[in-house]
Amino acid sequence: MLKISQSRIPRTVWVLGFVSLLTDISSKMVQSTLPLFLVAVLGSNLVTVGLIEGIAEATASILKIFSGALSDYWGRRKQLAIAGYGLSALVTPLFALASSPAWVLVARFGDRFGKGIRVAPRNALVADTTPAQSRGAAFGLRQSLDTIGAFTGPLIAAAVLLQSEQNFRLVFWLATIPAAIGVLLLVIGIREPSISSTRRNPLDWSALRSFDRSYWLVVVAALLFNLGNSSDAFLLLKAQEAGLSTVTIPLLFVVSNLTYGSSAYPAGVLSDRIGRFGLLISGFIIFALVYLGFAFATAPWQIWTLFAFYGLYLGMSQGVLLAIVADRVPAELRGTAFGLINLVTGIALLPASLLTGWLWQQVSSRSAFGVGSGFAVLAIGLLIIAQSRSNRPD
Repeated sequence: MLKISQSRIPRTVWVLGFVSLLTDISSKMVQSTLPLFLVAVLGSNLVTVGLIEGIAEATASILKIFSGALSDYWGRRKQLAIAGYGLSALVTPLFALASSPAWVLVARFGDRFGKGIRVAPRNALVADTTPAQSRGAAFGLRQSLDTIGAFTGPLIAAAVLLQSEQNFRLVFWLATIPAAIGVLLLVIGIREPSISSTRRNPLDWSALRSFDRSYWLVVVAALLFNLGNSSDAFLLLKAQEAGLSTVTIPLLFVVSNLTYGSSAYPAGVLSDRIGRFGLLISGFIIFALVYLGFAFATAPWQIWTLFAFYGLYLGMSQGVLLAIVADRVPAELRGTAFGLINLVTGIALLPASLLTGWLWQQVSSRSAFGVGSGFAVLAIGLLIIAQSRSNRPD
C-alpha cells in the first residue's frame, strides 16, 4: 500500500493545503459558472470568453516569475502569499457587481493577479519545509486538499443555482466567504522557516545557469503542452453543446476534482518511490486522449467520463511536475524556478485560449480539441528526451 505517516508531512504543508481548499471553494464557485454567466446573462461571444480567460490566466502565470524571484531575493515567502490570497479575496465581489464583460475582465484580472503573486512563493514554502524524500507526497497532499475545495465549490454553486432560479450573482457573493477565511488561516497558521536570501538578482543569467539541463527541457515541454491546453471554460461550453443543462454543468468539476483529489497524493507518494518522469508522461498521455475524446464527444455520458479522466490527468501531473522542478534547482532559487515555468505557460495560455475560441467559432469544436491533443503529443516527446538526459534520479 502507498502509505506515508502524517509526521513526515510538515505542519506548514497541511496549513497551506487547507488555505488552498478554502480558496478553491471560492474560485471554483466563480469559475464553474462564469462562462455561462458571460454568455447567458451578459451576452458575450466565444471569442470574448477566450480573450477574458486567456488574459486572466496569462496574467497569473507571468507574474509568478517576479513574485518567485522576489521571494528568493528577500528570503521571505509568507508575506507574498498573504498579499496574493488577499487580493483575490478582495476582488471576488466584483463578479457579483459586473454589468458588462469589461467588469468581468477587471475582476478576473485582479483575481489572477493575486494568484500570480502567491503561487510561486507558496510552492517554494512547500519545498523549503519538506525533506527531498517526501517532496512528491507533500506536493500531492497539498494538491489533494486543494481539490477538495475544487469539487466542493461547484457543488455549492450548483445548489445555489438550483434553489435561486439560476441567480449567478448570489453564487459570486457567497464565494467571498471562504476566500476571506482562507486569508485569515494563512495569516495565523504559518510560521515561515528561515532560508538563505540570495541578495542578488535571481533572474541574472549566471543564476539561471545553475539549473539542471533537464529542468530547461521540462520548461519547453510545458510551453508546448500549454499551447494546446486552453481555458477550462471551453470544456464547460463543450458540455453545454453536448446537451448538459445549466444546473448540472458545474457538477462536472465535482467529478474531475474527485478523481484529481483521490489520485494526486498517491501519485506524489509513488513518484517518491519509483521516479517522477514516467508519471508525468503518463499524465500527459491521458490528457491527449481526453482532448481527443472531447473532439468527438456528442452525448452527456461521454462528457462525464471525459471529465473524470481529465481529473486523473491533473492528479498524475500537477504535483509531480512541481516536485521535478524542486529536485532540479538550488534551494535558494526555488521561487524563481517555480515562477519561470509558470511564465512560459502563461505566455502560452493567451494564444491557446484565443486559438481554441477561433477554431471553435470558425471551424468546429472538434478541430479545437484535436489541435490541443496534438500539442500534448509534442510535449510528451520532449519529456521523454528530458528523462533520458537527466543527470539526476527522476
